[in-house]
Amino acid sequence: MDAPSQEWWSAAEIAEARLPDLPTTKRKINQRAKSEGWDRQTGKVRRRKGRGGGLEYHYSLFPVRACLALIKPPHEVETKRSREEAWADFDRLNDNAKHKAEARLKVVCLVAECAGAGMFRSAAVSAVAMRSEVSEKSVWNWLQMIEGVAEADWLAFVAPKPTGGRGKAEPIDPAFFSLIRDDWLRLEGPSLTSCYDRAKRVARKEGLPVAPIHQVRRKMKEAVSKPTEVFLRHGAEALRRYYPHQDRDKSALSAMECICGDYHKFDVFVRWPGESLPVRVQGVFFSDVYSGKILSWRLSLTANSHTVQLALGDLVERYGIPKSALLDNGREFAAKVITGGTETRFRFKMREDDIPGLLPMLGVKIHWATPYSGQSKPIERAFRDLCDRVAKHPAFEGAYTGNKPDAKPENYGNRAVPLEEFIAVLTEEVEDHNAREGRRSEIAYGRSFNQVFEASYKATPIRKATKEQRRLWLMGAEGLKASAKNGELKLLGSRYWAAWMYRIAGQKVVGRFDPDNVRAGLHVYDLDGQYIGHAACVEKGDFLGVADAREMARKRGQFIRAAKEEARASREFSAAEIAARLRAAGEDAKADDLPEAEIVQLVPPHAKSPKTPKAPVLGRRDNDAATEARLEAEIARLADRRTSAPLEEDPEVNFERCQELERLDADGHPLTEEQRNFLRDYQRSAAYRSFLRMRRAFGGEE
Repeated sequence: MDAPSQEWWSAAEIAEARLPDLPTTKRKINQRAKSEGWDRQTGKVRRRKGRGGGLEYHYSLFPVRACLALIKPPHEVETKRSREEAWADFDRLNDNAKHKAEARLKVVCLVAECAGAGMFRSAAVSAVAMRSEVSEKSVWNWLQMIEGVAEADWLAFVAPKPTGGRGKAEPIDPAFFSLIRDDWLRLEGPSLTSCYDRAKRVARKEGLPVAPIHQVRRKMKEAVSKPTEVFLRHGAEALRRYYPHQDRDKSALSAMECICGDYHKFDVFVRWPGESLPVRVQGVFFSDVYSGKILSWRLSLTANSHTVQLALGDLVERYGIPKSALLDNGREFAAKVITGGTETRFRFKMREDDIPGLLPMLGVKIHWATPYSGQSKPIERAFRDLCDRVAKHPAFEGAYTGNKPDAKPENYGNRAVPLEEFIAVLTEEVEDHNAREGRRSEIAYGRSFNQVFEASYKATPIRKATKEQRRLWLMGAEGLKASAKNGELKLLGSRYWAAWMYRIAGQKVVGRFDPDNVRAGLHVYDLDGQYIGHAACVEKGDFLGVADAREMARKRGQFIRAAKEEARASREFSAAEIAARLRAAGEDAKADDLPEAEIVQLVPPHAKSPKTPKAPVLGRRDNDAATEARLEAEIARLADRRTSAPLEEDPEVNFERCQELERLDADGHPLTEEQRNFLRDYQRSAAYRSFLRMRRAFGGEE
């Protein structure tokens, strides 16, 4: 092997040369030298001359691939990058690497100045290397990097390349990875470990190379996007919730411009007059969207339109007629007595001769909240307070029911609260809810809901109901924490999100932005200074603006369609195909055959054990005839049952069929492929094991 041009190397020079199979940092090189005992190799280590001292190692201590790289012919030089690629690589570097690039730039610029002043280039390199305390070899390497490059681009070309590991791992076999991925991306949500174990069984059967599970887990994160994972493992509704919600701006509204109404069922047992058993009462509440103040409420046993009318009447009587109303899509609000004549109603048929409902006759514009979307109704925030401060009030101890069937308290059902006591506590808590200061909404700024409402109410023209109208209701930057859900960022009251941000979910990042135009988006970097990507601003929509809501729905639809297409394209095998391959792989994985016993010890029968009756001795001809007759009868019974569904109709029929097939198989009768598949699948089922245990416990044939 030819000797390289440089035989002795310091730890810093080895790290900078980025040789194969060797670390790329000085600290790691020193650790490698210490662990392998380089300093104990006679004639292959020496003291470094010049300032700084230290040790130098002979190149023969390096791994074979590193030695071969040192003696590579001069013509085998990597092709120089374009300036666009160089600057793109530079932008991906962390702060440490960028500082190193700046230090190198100073060195090469100083060499260029000395050479321009008339010094020989070699003398300039020696002088600058000594002054900068770097090796001449490093300076020559940096000068080679900028050979033929414009001075404006020197910084990008002398920068270190992005660091990597000691060597790339062996690539994962695509067929093996596809098996794990398609098994994992199912709505049943299996663990990656179980999918990996199943794939190993198939791989052993089919001769596929098996990769370590940590490589599979890393590959899965790289190959499967978060939207694909959410859609295929959690469903379309989870994918819809994954998309960032829309913040609706209420600053352009005013008091009584829009009200919001909904029903709430309290988690308290109440003694209702006329009812023999305790009940959970329901209440309809109306709040002002701008301020958040609860304006009116009424209680009832069930959700009904009459109670809604009374609550609306209380609101209009006290505060006036609102301009618009945001209502739930329940039948009690969509009833014709409330919203009759509204064209955008989701429930009930619309007719031209419909009598206008209460709100249309008052001139109130109706807005319908999105069905099954609690975040579309601001009053849901008030219900959360009522759940805590009313249902769990100390006056109701023993009457609390829990908010779900599996969350019942230990004193469940101990007592029921009289209706008058419940109304008194509810009235007190609603007043406290409206008067509590320190609210943090974009409108309150530390004030109470009452203060916000009153300040706007005084400056807003309010429509009051006439006597005739009253009868209507009486008759009937830095260190930003990305969201753990989807990577969303919040800064200065604005929200930012892009489809790639699932990769930074739950992480701290740095956001750089234009302070004069925060809506232009964020340029996101990690804490090491590496550029990650651009996040667009999630614009707020007008609270009552239909166009903004439609635009949000259009963007969400595009996102969901793209995620679904990506998810479908990422699967190669269906669940049925994986199950078939697992079944084929499991044929050889059955219980191993026991070795045949060469020594058998007979157990003498007990004196009181029943005697086995002797079978009648038949002639050979009679025995063959009886066997044939029994087989024909069994085949006839099986043929009669082939038309019925094997596994879905009657568990006992399936078990009896399995018993018959086992007897035929034991007698050496050939089975069809369908019969053998049924027998193999059913013997693995829990129903088969249950029936078998029952037969053994209570008697019967097996």
